[in-house]
Amino acid sequence: MRVHHLRLSLPSSLMLLCIVTGVRSLAQVQQDTVDALQQTAPRIFVDCSLCDLDYIKTEISYVNYVRDRKQAHVHVMITSMYTGSGGTEYTLTLIGQLQFEGVNDTLKYNANKTDTQDMIRKGLVKVLRIGLVRYIIHTPLAEYFSVAYNRPTAAAGVVDKWNYWVFNLSLNSWLNGESQYSSDQVWGGFTASRVTEDWKLRFSLNMSYNDNRYDVQIAEDTMVTSRSISRSQWFNGFVARSITDHWSVGLFTYVNSATYSNTALSILTQPGIEYNIFPYGESTHHQLRIGYQIGVVAKWYNDTTIYFKKAEVLYTHSLSGSLSMQQPWGSTSITVTGSQYLHDLAKNSLSISGTISLRVFEGLSFNISGGYSAVHDQVSLPKSSLTVEEVFQQRRELAKNYSYWGSFGLSYSFGSIFNNIVNARFGNQGSGGTTIIISD
Repeated sequence: MRVHHLRLSLPSSLMLLCIVTGVRSLAQVQQDTVDALQQTAPRIFVDCSLCDLDYIKTEISYVNYVRDRKQAHVHVMITSMYTGSGGTEYTLTLIGQLQFEGVNDTLKYNANKTDTQDMIRKGLVKVLRIGLVRYIIHTPLAEYFSVAYNRPTAAAGVVDKWNYWVFNLSLNSWLNGESQYSSDQVWGGFTASRVTEDWKLRFSLNMSYNDNRYDVQIAEDTMVTSRSISRSQWFNGFVARSITDHWSVGLFTYVNSATYSNTALSILTQPGIEYNIFPYGESTHHQLRIGYQIGVVAKWYNDTTIYFKKAEVLYTHSLSGSLSMQQPWGSTSITVTGSQYLHDLAKNSLSISGTISLRVFEGLSFNISGGYSAVHDQVSLPKSSLTVEEVFQQRRELAKNYSYWGSFGLSYSFGSIFNNIVNARFGNQGSGGTTIIISD
């Protein structure tokens, strides 16, 4: 077998080396050009806790993503509200910053209740692409963009055979236990709703059943079984009518029966009125709603109450205020509600609850949530004494003057402000910078 050896003279070797070096240099120049062009792209801060940010980065890779909103050319806020059909309306608010100060836009995307998460994220990305064009055309990247139009085909008018009604049926159960303990829970409900521009109707019927059994050994050969059963059923419905961009009226009904609250049957009917300081059309950004309701409630009790009543009819009213805001500095939601029985104004309750998330400065956020209720209207408390067993198993409502709950904490992240790279290896482990969380 004859083997041929390729030999290059010194000039030929130098020529080949020059060619290889030239190709590499050209590739490096091209890469440097692409990198320099990418640096001119708008910096984007996506403000959306439920969005698939990795997917957005992958599909819209020609902008620069940053972690700090103050470093961004465009602050993209994505908020959502449920629609009457059970779907979700997403509002994309694009806020221009730095050289794009004052260049703002608001876009909408509607997802159906039956849409999958993949369909929703694709729809959001499509709308976001359109919104970012007005910023990109003022950068050198504009040279590499083109506009396409897919002409829609004519479609027949859509007829809603359900006339905007949406129904939901659910049934759930939970079973767990140990050698001397078991718990069985069943709960479910049926909801019917209809929402149009002028009307909002919602009717809901629910039930729950909870059976707990405890086997307690009080002697070597003696076992005592304790069983706790609680049941509740309730119906609530309301009809609301839009009057103007700020005013609405409604009628509310609540019917319930619960062993825990010593209630065999309670029927409440209340008309109400509500005023929103901001137009309802801006609800995804801010709401400040003030509502007043007045009505009558008829009650029948399982056991005689501490006021020696087996049944009674009471008149009641309530005043509430609710503030909700989604802004570049963070978000907040606060609700204050006060109610009274009109036959005795000392029988009243006042509650306040809310959540606040504030971006203090780059990377630092302060979060707080909580609630407090002052309770002076427990008219259904039974006259009979509670057993120790009923207290510890929470089978009956206890007398109380107040209740509260709360949570607060700080979160801080630091590192590179740029965040363009998507790497899905081992899930989300190792992504981002370092986070310090201090909470109580």
